[in-house]
Amino acid sequence: MKNSGAVIFDLDGIVVDTTGLQFLAWRKIANDFGFDFSKDQNEGLKGLSREDCLKQILAWGNIKLSVKDFHKWMDIKNSYYLNYIYEMDASAILPGTLELMDVLQEENIPFALGSASKSGKIVLKQLGIYSRFDAVVDGNDVKNGKPDPEIFLLAANRLGFAPSACVVFEDAVAGVQAANRAGMISIGVGNKGLQKEADFTFNNLTEVTREFLQNFLLFQS
Repeated sequence: MKNSGAVIFDLDGIVVDTTGLQFLAWRKIANDFGFDFSKDQNEGLKGLSREDCLKQILAWGNIKLSVKDFHKWMDIKNSYYLNYIYEMDASAILPGTLELMDVLQEENIPFALGSASKSGKIVLKQLGIYSRFDAVVDGNDVKNGKPDPEIFLLAANRLGFAPSACVVFEDAVAGVQAANRAGMISIGVGNKGLQKEADFTFNNLTEVTREFLQNFLLFQS
């Protein structure tokens, strides 16, 4: 079989659900500053870089920081988050993810991680699946977070495929917008709000079939 395309996975909400852990870590930061924010507000942080998340939280609290203190608080947030991450294992991988990876590898379709999270590599290693990815791009590798397409374009480059030959699985509006701007096929997962943004949507990865991938010429005989 000769493949004619590649796949890029977002991390949070696609491979593993760390949204709750991110919420706890960011909420702890807000609490450190003396205020709180809701889970509904947290939805607006999905898909954003760590820097943009902190900027939004500081705006909610009407707090201004020096550049030095801004970076200090990003590090503090990361330490909170990593404490939660190091308690995870492979059981945290979302349904359908490993099965989809199996199909892609059987059909010789390369796949990459394209995540704004600066802990992307750490999470994959903690889950025991880092070596399964043909390329891994996280927030440490790029200057711009989603919806800027930089993350996905770099992932495509490392896979050796043109953007138009790549399919992106995303659960956040900013991520789908990034995929669209990159000229890739965008597939929204688990978020009904993506129906107007993504090319296709699924409730979860268990619904993505081998036949669906074939329809997009991801592999051909």
